[in-house]
Amino acid sequence: MRSILKLSLFLVALLFILGCSSKEVEVKGHQKVFENEDLYILNALWLEEKQDYNSSSNIFNILYLKTDKKEYLYRSLRDDLAANENERAIERVNEIAGDKIDDFELIRIKIVALMRADRLVEAKELAIKLVTKSNNVDDYLLVSEIYVKLKQYDTALKYLESAYIKDYNEKILEKMAIILYVNLERKKDAIAQLETHSRINGCSKLICSKLIGFYSNDNNIEGLLSTYLRLYKIDSSRDIGEKIVQIYGYKKDYPKMIEFLEQSRINNELLFQLYVQTRNYKKAVGIAKELYKESGDVSYLGQSAIFEYESAEDKSNKAMHKSVISKLQEVIKTKKDGMYLNYLGYLLIDHSIDIKKGIEYVKEALEIEPNSIYYLDSLAWGYYKLGNCQRAAKIMKKVANMQGSSNDEVVKHIEAIKKCVKNKKGKK
Repeated sequence: MRSILKLSLFLVALLFILGCSSKEVEVKGHQKVFENEDLYILNALWLEEKQDYNSSSNIFNILYLKTDKKEYLYRSLRDDLAANENERAIERVNEIAGDKIDDFELIRIKIVALMRADRLVEAKELAIKLVTKSNNVDDYLLVSEIYVKLKQYDTALKYLESAYIKDYNEKILEKMAIILYVNLERKKDAIAQLETHSRINGCSKLICSKLIGFYSNDNNIEGLLSTYLRLYKIDSSRDIGEKIVQIYGYKKDYPKMIEFLEQSRINNELLFQLYVQTRNYKKAVGIAKELYKESGDVSYLGQSAIFEYESAEDKSNKAMHKSVISKLQEVIKTKKDGMYLNYLGYLLIDHSIDIKKGIEYVKEALEIEPNSIYYLDSLAWGYYKLGNCQRAAKIMKKVANMQGSSNDEVVKHIEAIKKCVKNKKGKK
């Protein structure tokens, strides 16, 4: 029972392989010449799958002898190459073709076998004869490959140029560029060839990637940036976008970095930071809201509230106050952060919305950061607003000796509180 099952699975596998490989065999119409032709094919394909190329070559050769179909002969010879039986492939082609170059496919197989057998001079002579007769792009490439192995790079380049002129294939251009850049050290020419092709035909992934490699090796930042930007148009992946951002950062070209991040939106967190650094608070509000929706992190809600206030043209707008206060109160329910507590408290104090409540929030902030000059300033300002100038002055005396006391708003508060104390003493 087990052997029957194994045989059934084997036949299913063979049929599957045949279905996948039928294009490679290229038996047009597949008209059977003898009864068991399909079984021979199945067996040969199964042996190829097992990488038993010597055996599969033998079977394809039997098929050729029985049917006279050249497709089987070519497959048999290619299996010889796969089995590294290069000399055998050469002898077989010689027996069939002799000195003739009528069957181009046979000659190509022989040339490859000669190359692998390190008989490069013979391979070169035969390849030149073939390309003269076939005028085929692939044969130009074959000749070029031989000249590369012979380290005759100028000649290899000429054959590649002849092939490239025929169909402007970018894979041929890539080979040309490598020879120019690496082997002949004509770096500018290599880049010029690639750039010309990209301007005429567009910068494909292959060409852009090759240019990126060359520009990176030359430390050509402008060329690198230009190419990455072109590549991003056809492959808008995060990795490429981040490379562009890194280059803008290296160049310290923050306006361009912001412009790119606005268009690509690959890193809203960085865009938000750049808006804050450049004091573009209106746009910072929008991005902070987006980040809050995406992440649920209340820190973004808090920052959106702060920048909503900072970007407001009319700082006394009551509707704006209500919006900002509501958001900050939502934040401190789950995140007791000194910055948000102090900001909320100061807002309530400075605009005389609820001075006592504002002082409570500031005191909470000072429990977290007792020596914050800005929190102490807010507390002193709260007492000033309540008319308790002596208490405010006592706090500001400490503030005056701290780093940051030269801040414009702190200086303004110090002067106002001093004046208040003086006035109160004068009234006595």
